[in-house]
Amino acid sequence: MSSLLRLATAGSVDDGKSTLVGRLLYDTKSVLADQLDAVTRASVDKGLSTPDLSLLVDGLRSEREQGITIDVAYRYFATPKRSFVLADTPGHVQYTRNTVTGASTAQLAVLLVDARKGVIEQTRRHAAVLALLGVPNLVLAVNKIDLVGYDEATFTVIAEEFAEHAASLGYERGSVLAVPVSALVGDNVAEKSDKTPWYSGPTLLEHLETVPVAPDPHDSAFRFPVQYVIRPRTADHPDYRGYAGQIAAGTVRPGDEIVVLPQGIRSRVEGIDTADGPLAEAGAGTSVTLLLADDLDISRGDLIAAADRQPTVTDEITATLCWLSAKALKPGARVLVKHGTRTVQALVGELHARFDEQTLSSVDDPATLELNDIGRVTLRLAEEIGVDDYGVSPRTGAFLVIDPKDGDTLAAGLVGERFA
Repeated sequence: MSSLLRLATAGSVDDGKSTLVGRLLYDTKSVLADQLDAVTRASVDKGLSTPDLSLLVDGLRSEREQGITIDVAYRYFATPKRSFVLADTPGHVQYTRNTVTGASTAQLAVLLVDARKGVIEQTRRHAAVLALLGVPNLVLAVNKIDLVGYDEATFTVIAEEFAEHAASLGYERGSVLAVPVSALVGDNVAEKSDKTPWYSGPTLLEHLETVPVAPDPHDSAFRFPVQYVIRPRTADHPDYRGYAGQIAAGTVRPGDEIVVLPQGIRSRVEGIDTADGPLAEAGAGTSVTLLLADDLDISRGDLIAAADRQPTVTDEITATLCWLSAKALKPGARVLVKHGTRTVQALVGELHARFDEQTLSSVDDPATLELNDIGRVTLRLAEEIGVDDYGVSPRTGAFLVIDPKDGDTLAAGLVGERFA
């Protein structure tokens, strides 16, 4: 079992995400004494008899005054069984793009619903985004269960409706868990509640501690975006030439045959250097310097890949875009595509379809993609790049679309057809 779980929260406004995250921090003793004192004082000032745990999360004064969360905040906590990195995303519909950011690296997502409201439009929207990004595990936290009198029937209706929606998005039953919780008073968050004797499943924290998380498979094809070329040219290292970066997928060993893309030049790995000395093997997520058998013309932005399992080298990609900008996307727009460590100029070709996350259908040939839209688009690149399908290799199947005028991020792109 992995010792680290990356998770994200999602849900509609006022469903209690901040309170739930605050409760997790509080119950795992991940709050400093002075932070808790400050929250307690602020709660007393608001006339509350118990600490408002949402204040542990909504630290910005403007957020506290408005009672909303408007950015993606990363929280860190741990138990004896596992460490956690949590991306807390906002609930407003106009910030759906932030959900894309927070969930892009998540191995599990906690999707909140208010027990009084059930599954709503924003719930379905967030679930569709999570499925699109390939988040493998979902938890439906049916929050504020205390406000419906801990009613089993209410919980069952919500859980079954969501399970049906998740199944239509491709989730198997075993990868979705519904938990009745009250973030305010702590029911079924870290401790089992005696007010829900009808619920036999794990608490939220117990599930987070034990859910299996698949590591990067060892049989994934090796991918290594070159970040920096190291040439000291010193008396001790006159001929040293190393290629530094972080392994995006797969593993590498000295002796492995590789190809440098987009040039297509082949060579062999002679050594793997790190700050702590050479390695006999390195896997995904490890930052290394590769030494090759041949003196090649390699620079930042090139991709070193397994010679026998190469990515597709192309100057045209069909991809799913999560449009993140208030500027509408139209065919013919000139943009930059940032893929790994390489940035190339591109022209927007056809807008093939726009995904309707409510009906789980697509609208063909839309005129534009607007803020928060998800669509299938063809991009024509000024230079070839080596890409994988996102479903096969997320790190080398994902890219950013950037505005060449001001450098703003316009879209998150996923290579391949993520929806029909």
